[in-house]
Amino acid sequence: MIIMEAANRDKYITIKEASRVLGVSTLTLRNWDKKNKLVAYRHPINNYRVYRLAELEKFLEKIPNHNKPRKIDIKFIDDYDEEN
Repeated sequence: MIIMEAANRDKYITIKEASRVLGVSTLTLRNWDKKNKLVAYRHPINNYRVYRLAELEKFLEKIPNHNKPRKIDIKFIDDYDEEN
């Protein structure tokens, strides 16, 4: 389980951030997307894969023995826009 503020549950993160949260490679996430195990959304402008944080948390809850809360510094899509 990821400890997060309720306001951040509906935010989207990049595939790189999602891979860090889940502890798998970006290639694994792409394969899971193709196999409909964890389907990604597509960014409307560039068509990149993005993931909703609430769905990643639900996905993690389904994994046995993965119930330790973790605190992770996550960069959301809109955080990248503010840096530029």
